[in-house]
Amino acid sequence: MRTLLVTGTGGAGRTTLAAATALADARRGARVLLLTTESGAPETVLGTPLGAAAPTEIAPRLHARRIDSADRFRQEFLAFQERAGAALDMFGAAPLDEDELTELPGSEAFALLHALRAAHASGDWDTVVVDMPPAAETIRQLALPAQVRRYLRRLLPPERQAARALRPVLAQLAGVPMPAQKLYEAAERWEHELAAVQRVIDAPGTAVRLVTEAGPVSAANLRTLRAGLALYGRRVDAVLVNRLLPTGSADPFLAALSGSQQTALKALRDEFPEVPVHEVPHLGRDPRGVDELDALLDGPAVGAAPAAAAAPADAAPRPPLPDTDPWTVEDRRATDGVLLWRVPLPGADREGLGLVRRGDEIVVTVGRFRRIRTLPSALRRCTVSGAGLRDGVLDIRFTPDPGLWPKDH
Repeated sequence: MRTLLVTGTGGAGRTTLAAATALADARRGARVLLLTTESGAPETVLGTPLGAAAPTEIAPRLHARRIDSADRFRQEFLAFQERAGAALDMFGAAPLDEDELTELPGSEAFALLHALRAAHASGDWDTVVVDMPPAAETIRQLALPAQVRRYLRRLLPPERQAARALRPVLAQLAGVPMPAQKLYEAAERWEHELAAVQRVIDAPGTAVRLVTEAGPVSAANLRTLRAGLALYGRRVDAVLVNRLLPTGSADPFLAALSGSQQTALKALRDEFPEVPVHEVPHLGRDPRGVDELDALLDGPAVGAAPAAAAAPADAAPRPPLPDTDPWTVEDRRATDGVLLWRVPLPGADREGLGLVRRGDEIVVTVGRFRRIRTLPSALRRCTVSGAGLRDGVLDIRFTPDPGLWPKDH
C-alpha cells in the first residue's frame, strides 16, 4: 500500500494536484482513496459533493472522503468524559453535553491522522492520497504522534501501573483517592492508536509530494521546508510545479512571465537534484471535474511521478522500498577516536541549526522545526565533542567516555 501526502506552499494548488494524482493512479487500475479535511474546494475540483461518513465514488476505482474533524472531536471528547466520569465526579465537575462542544484548535490534525490509519487498517485501497495542509503545518502534524507518545511516557510511565494493586491501601493511608486505573487505560489506548499512526507515517510506501508555483521565492521557501521534512526523516518523492505558462509567447508580458517561471523552475531543479521535478501546465482556468483534471495528466507531469503509478496487473511485484533509519552511526574510533551520527538535512543552513543534549536524548533544531531523539545505546556512553554541517549532512561527533565505555571495546 502506498500513501502520498500532498502538501506545499500556500495557494499553490495542492488540493487540485492531490485530486489529479489520485485520479492518475485510479486510471492505472489502482483502488484509490483521496482524503481531505477541506470543505468546498475539493467538491469544486472533483465536481462531486463529498460525504464525511463514507467515501464517495468519484470515478472508477477512485473514491474521496471529507474528514469531519468537528464530529470526530465531539465523539472522542464524550468518550473520554464517560471513561473519566469517576475522577470528574471527585472534583465536582459538571459534564458537557454534545450540543455545547466546539472543536478545539489542533483537533483537525488528530482527525486526519486517525482517518489515515483507518484507511490503512481497512485493506480496501492500493493507494491513499491525502490532501494535507500547507507544508510547515504538515511537518508539525506528521511529528505529532511521536511527540504526544513522548509526553505520555513522561507523564504516565507505563511501569507505574505495576503499583496499581497498592492503590487501595495507599488511598486508606493517605485519606484521599489515588489516580484511577482508567487514566492509565486511556493512556494505553492513546499509545496504541498513536503507535499505529506512526507506523503508517514511517512505512516505506509513504512519501511526501510537494506542490509549488514557479515564483522567485519558491526555491527558497521549499529549501526551508525540505530541511524540516528531512529532520523528521520524511521522503520527498516528487515536486510538482503548478500553473506553468507556455514558452515562446509573442506577447511581451506573457513572455516575461514565462521566462521568470523558467528561471524559477531551473532553481527548483538545482535545489532538488535527486527528486523528479514535474511541470504542470496552466490550463487558463481552475480545473473543475474529472474531465478537466485529466487535462493536467496529458504530459509528463503528475501522472509520471514515480510513486503515483500503480503496477499493471500482470507486472512483477515491485520490490519493497528500504525501511531504514536515515540517521546512521559510523564507527570512526580507529581513525578519529569518535563515533559519528550522520543526520541528512538537505536544505539546512548553519545559521538555523541548534543542537542540545539532554541526558539520553538529543534535541536538533532546524529553523522553526525541532526534533527530540533518544540516543542509540552506544552513543549514550559518549560525550558530544562537536558537530558540523557539510553537503546537506549534519555530522555529530561522539567521543567514548572512558568511565562508561566497556574495556574490551
